[in-house]
Amino acid sequence: MQKPLDIEFEKAMRLLAEHFPVSEIGSRKPVLFHDIRVGVYLYEKNHSRDIVLAGVLHDALEFSDMSEETIRSEFGEDILKMVKACSKDRSIEDPDERIEELVRRSAQNGKDTLIVKAADTLDSFKHYTKTKNLPELEYCRKNAKAIFKHTPEGAEEDVFGELREWYGREAEGK
Repeated sequence: MQKPLDIEFEKAMRLLAEHFPVSEIGSRKPVLFHDIRVGVYLYEKNHSRDIVLAGVLHDALEFSDMSEETIRSEFGEDILKMVKACSKDRSIEDPDERIEELVRRSAQNGKDTLIVKAADTLDSFKHYTKTKNLPELEYCRKNAKAIFKHTPEGAEEDVFGELREWYGREAEGK
């Protein structure tokens, strides 16, 4: 019997809370809260179990001490692959090349992974707009542009349209 998504979502949140460092005043953004928002967004848009859980866990390898084995054993190989595809390759020094490589890798892993990356970027746009963090908004624009470049033709998921709206709004300085 498959566990209800609500139970798995909560399990993912408990693991993140256990493994994430506490965000401090002045940090770019509270990552745990960001991951919750991304997961809730995907959940409310009725995405699949794998997309929702990968959305919740997308920063786990990058910003916490959670291991690949923990993700694999708790949520499966497919979600681990999605999380890995959404994690930056810190060995790439040029930030623009790093963005392009991450988004290309996300797209190569499949449209579901690109949906997670788009939801991640959309939430970051919203957060950095609210906090008026101009350098991070520029980073969001670069991510969005790479996502649009790699979005499969005919992809009609809401997240791609919403990301285009935020990208356009930010490009116009609104």
